[in-house]
Amino acid sequence: SLPSPKFTFFAPIALPPAPSLPRVSLQVLAESNPGRLGWLWRWFDEAYAVLDLLLQQHYLATCSASFSENFYSLKRVPLRGRQRPALAAAGLPKKQHWRSLLLLVLVPYLKGKLERLVASLREEDEYSIHPPSSSWKRFYRAFLAAYPFVLMSWEGWFLVQQLCYILGKAQHHSPLLRLAGVRLVRLTAEDIQSLERKVPVPTSGQAHSITTRVQSAVRRALGGIAFSLSSGLAVCVFFLQFLDWWYSSENQETIKSLTALPTPPPPLHLDHGEGSVLLPKLKTLCPLCRKVRVNATALSTSGFVFCYRCVYSYVKAHQRCPVTGYATELQHLVKLYSPES
Repeated sequence: SLPSPKFTFFAPIALPPAPSLPRVSLQVLAESNPGRLGWLWRWFDEAYAVLDLLLQQHYLATCSASFSENFYSLKRVPLRGRQRPALAAAGLPKKQHWRSLLLLVLVPYLKGKLERLVASLREEDEYSIHPPSSSWKRFYRAFLAAYPFVLMSWEGWFLVQQLCYILGKAQHHSPLLRLAGVRLVRLTAEDIQSLERKVPVPTSGQAHSITTRVQSAVRRALGGIAFSLSSGLAVCVFFLQFLDWWYSSENQETIKSLTALPTPPPPLHLDHGEGSVLLPKLKTLCPLCRKVRVNATALSTSGFVFCYRCVYSYVKAHQRCPVTGYATELQHLVKLYSPES
């Protein structure tokens, strides 16, 4: 039976192109140390494509679905096959398997590369040193002029396919599924049970094979990575949605009201014991000499202001604030400069 359009229309068929957060993080690292980490930035797309290839290969081989399709409890079945689809643990036929793998990995990779090529060509066109009449200049100007129409045709193809799927006129919500020769159906109870029971156990003849052991170790490692990704996907999505809400423009006033703390009051636990001085009634007087302050200097440990000469001599002799008794050193003296001085 066909899956419900409401359920599968929003299910992605592949991982998105290299996400912006890892790309930006890697760019910052590469710029901070270009000699050692510059190659990571230059080969980021290729490394991401290889990791995507390994991940999709694991899920197609074990679950007959891509990573995101398995997250939504979907599986791929051949377009022309028996009436009852095979169990998800059985995998896809080789033809559909390799078509699906290439379309899941290669198409997003090439699309991302093409978008960055167009962006670089547009930037080069603004600062190009080629003569306006050169053949190379005419070629990439024609390419830049044609690219929006090619992109519109590509997106329009997907839009028409999705509309036909919503109206029940097509079996696929994406043209790439038809190119792969598969369609999406929901996982049944038998599929889930078969996936839970699928534990690779080598035969006695293969137990001592080094190749088999290496393959088994790689398979287990990929399975662990895939399980970790699928388990952490929901948490990551929630965290990204929270960050999007937190930094949204309409939420800035709320953030300011939460983060704008009031100015703390002056310390009330003043130690007026032996050796401490009382504050004068006039704020312009120095608490030590009781005269109008000269070369006003504040103590960063307490915030009170004195004459520079008075507080310097006092702190050098007693190593504490004259008013509060807080431990103070000479480096805590801060000269204050008024606009009139």
